[in-house]
Amino acid sequence: MAEASPQEPTPPRRRTRYRRQLRSRIILAFVLLGFGLTAMFAWATNWTRNRVENQLVEDVMNRNIEMAARQFELDPENPQFAVDQIRAYVYPIDKIDSVRVNWPEWYELRDGIYGMTGFANGEPFAYKLAVRKTPKAWFFLAYDMSQATRGEAQFQRAIWAAVFLFTLLSLLVGWWSASRVMSPVTELANRLKQSGRSAEPEGLASHFPSDEVGQLAEALDDYAERLTEVVQRDREFNADVSHELRTPLAVIKGAVELLLSRPDVDEKTRSRLQRIQRAEQQCTDLISALLLLSRNERGHGATDVAKVAEQLLDAHRAQLGGKPMELRVVGEPSLIVDAPEAAVSVALGNLIGNAVKYTTEGEVEVRIGKRSVDVVDSGPGLSEEDAAKLFQRGYRGTHAGHSQGGGIGLSIVRRLCTLYSWEVQVRPGKPRGVIATLTFDAPVLSIAKA
Repeated sequence: MAEASPQEPTPPRRRTRYRRQLRSRIILAFVLLGFGLTAMFAWATNWTRNRVENQLVEDVMNRNIEMAARQFELDPENPQFAVDQIRAYVYPIDKIDSVRVNWPEWYELRDGIYGMTGFANGEPFAYKLAVRKTPKAWFFLAYDMSQATRGEAQFQRAIWAAVFLFTLLSLLVGWWSASRVMSPVTELANRLKQSGRSAEPEGLASHFPSDEVGQLAEALDDYAERLTEVVQRDREFNADVSHELRTPLAVIKGAVELLLSRPDVDEKTRSRLQRIQRAEQQCTDLISALLLLSRNERGHGATDVAKVAEQLLDAHRAQLGGKPMELRVVGEPSLIVDAPEAAVSVALGNLIGNAVKYTTEGEVEVRIGKRSVDVVDSGPGLSEEDAAKLFQRGYRGTHAGHSQGGGIGLSIVRRLCTLYSWEVQVRPGKPRGVIATLTFDAPVLSIAKA
């Protein structure tokens, strides 16, 4: 089967990427900018404060412990420390073991300043410890950092409160700016929706100043004018084609009916006239279906599918040309579809026509179900390549050979199915042949009472 094809394989769905509205992006930009700047400023301020404070404390402790060492050199028996917020300890060389007992965490320390923690009355506190070990004595100065730690905590709370306030202020400024920026865009979108309700486009540029939004409105006006011209030309073309083609077809139909009514027509001529009559009917149905597609509108009617199928098979029986083939209709005899007979005839006719065309011998069976029709043939079957591409416009299957046709038959069927919410599917038969299935939409389906 060449022009027939299975339903197009569903392409893998692309993961939808979440896109924020422009208003949200503007607000988020302001919030991130405000938070980022204030957070960096807070971090830099806190880092600078800690560094300067530590430097000052260490300078004071180094100076005091140096003075204590000098004083001990001058008067080992009466050492005095002139210090503030500092507790001083001096251990002569003969009392070093008491350091191991009283302050084991100090014993292994070398000369320098260390950050230490401890507990007093069950409360944690922090201090800095200056260590100076000489051959005659060990000196320890403990600088109480509890007040500085509390001050640092208060300072950090104040800094982060400022970060929060400035971030909130950025949010408010961003909200206001986004509203101001997006208000003309929102107005343009609303006017564009309202203008789409009428047949004629309404001018948008006159409602906006000559800024970026105004330029966008002008571009939309120009696009709407060009699109209206295209639609108008298309409508005029469809109306002209409908009129100009239907007139000669009506003449052909009348002439053929007149000739067939004459009793002196021989069988050979009668057969040719009936073939012309069938071609005229097929052309009329095709024009009606194409006009429905071009206008994108559903026609209505009560079409007997079994009757249409029998008519189509009768037309093909007359054109078998000696092929050893049997054509028959089986199944439900009363399937009625809410659609014009022309649409059903074109959709079902392409499926039957392809089955008859590419089946050299055997049978073509039209099975009518409760809401679907299967066209089953015993032809050469269907390749995977054909199955994937047959519904593409202009594609002709591998079994087409030199047969006539542009490969647009099933493309029209697919468009008709989209218009009427039907489904069409073509799949390989077992063990050979092809099964084409046309499923009608349930809401527009009814079964006639016997």
